[in-house]
Amino acid sequence: MARKPGGFLQEASHQVVAGGSAGLVEICLMHPLDVVKTRFQIQRGKTDPTSYKSLGDCFRTIFQREGLLGFYKGIFPPILAETPKRAVKFFTFEQYKKLLGYASLPPGLQPSSFVQARQIIKTDGLGLQGLNKGLTATLGRHGVFNMVYFGFYFNVKNILPVNKDPNLEFLRKFGIGLVSGTIASIINIPFDVAKSRIQGPQPVPGEIKYRTCFKTMATVYKEEGLLALYKGLVPKIMRLGPGGAVMLLVYEYVYAWLQNTVDHKQRF
Repeated sequence: MARKPGGFLQEASHQVVAGGSAGLVEICLMHPLDVVKTRFQIQRGKTDPTSYKSLGDCFRTIFQREGLLGFYKGIFPPILAETPKRAVKFFTFEQYKKLLGYASLPPGLQPSSFVQARQIIKTDGLGLQGLNKGLTATLGRHGVFNMVYFGFYFNVKNILPVNKDPNLEFLRKFGIGLVSGTIASIINIPFDVAKSRIQGPQPVPGEIKYRTCFKTMATVYKEEGLLALYKGLVPKIMRLGPGGAVMLLVYEYVYAWLQNTVDHKQRF
């Protein structure tokens, strides 16, 4: 069937807007859990003076020492990076499906992000030891996550029958999204730990212990054991399980609303 004039651009714009909206909503809702997860991942065992005893202890300590805004530290860079990234992610996924044959932030927090970026560039430059530190681990983390996340969600969603009741259909999609985010989080967390170690403070000031993705994984495994590669798994699942479901649902409903709105205007 021939595509309508302007059809591709219209469809692409809807996918980009829906994907960006999904990313923004997920980040705003789930960022506190990302902060907690990262704090767990950068601590180096029980001898670390900043070690947290439990998930509850981590939440309590951050709140007592840094206040409520402590849970939103660093949220501005993810909003700037993840919103367009997820817009592109959903647009790319939708186009690849066809190709492959498949059907507001407190003002005080905003200057700090730019100051940190400028300081990193000034001190270490733009390379793999500077602003792009941890790039390989980040690529591995996102690559593995998205492969499992999208693959599981869209395949299982097509297998399980659609429910005519809107509420039950919402729960069906939410449940599949929840499982997708959970499984993807479990599989990709060693890359996440490596990323946090590479980008976080080094054990000895002035010495770079964690340099590359797989070498960092090997070092953590050798010195701290297998479970150390799964540090922060509980807050990660708490974030990306429901967060993954929220993101997919926001995308699908916003995209459907945009399609229906434009189709309605074109008919009249």
